[in-house]
Amino acid sequence: MKSNFKTDLSKEKQLAFLLDSYYQKHLKKYAFERISDRKQQLQGIDLVLKDKLANVPYYVDEKAQLDYVNESLPTFAFELFYEKEGTKKQGWLFDVSKKTHFYALVTSIFSDVDKVYTSCNITFVNREKLILHLSTLGLSREFFEQLVQNNSNLHGKFILEKLCPKKEGLLYFSTQNKAEKPINLILRLAYLEQIGVAKRLV
Repeated sequence: MKSNFKTDLSKEKQLAFLLDSYYQKHLKKYAFERISDRKQQLQGIDLVLKDKLANVPYYVDEKAQLDYVNESLPTFAFELFYEKEGTKKQGWLFDVSKKTHFYALVTSIFSDVDKVYTSCNITFVNREKLILHLSTLGLSREFFEQLVQNNSNLHGKFILEKLCPKKEGLLYFSTQNKAEKPINLILRLAYLEQIGVAKRLV
């Protein structure tokens, strides 16, 4: 199982043109700067949005469903854990080294024959509000660490007591089909909007 890291990067660059056009059109009150510095990107900053009036910067981490081009999924995967060189690492959702304020979830990405991305949906998620909401349900970083430790050989769906799998979310272990063996919290976009942690931009 090889990692698709390099191909993902080239796709992300192509997608950035479309995303920037949407930001210009729909975020009139904000100036934005795309970040190319690798160190900042590793801290979960792809974009800096600045409120034009208050001049307050917000750090945005763009997460795109590039494995599902020309498809519309009602859910999004939030990474809890992954493996690197045989060692389990903290995924981006609860990683304290990340400076992300908002996730820009890019879904329903459509492309024409020339591999040019023509349209997509963007949903902004307030990271702090999401983590706070999950913790009120008892779904904290510590809870997931313990759960994963107790179910290390699991592959596939895992139903969480506090979430309705059909309307809210579930856990998914990809331990047998991906090189990074990610463990993701799969949440419905409609649920994120409903609980007030997300807002659809386009």
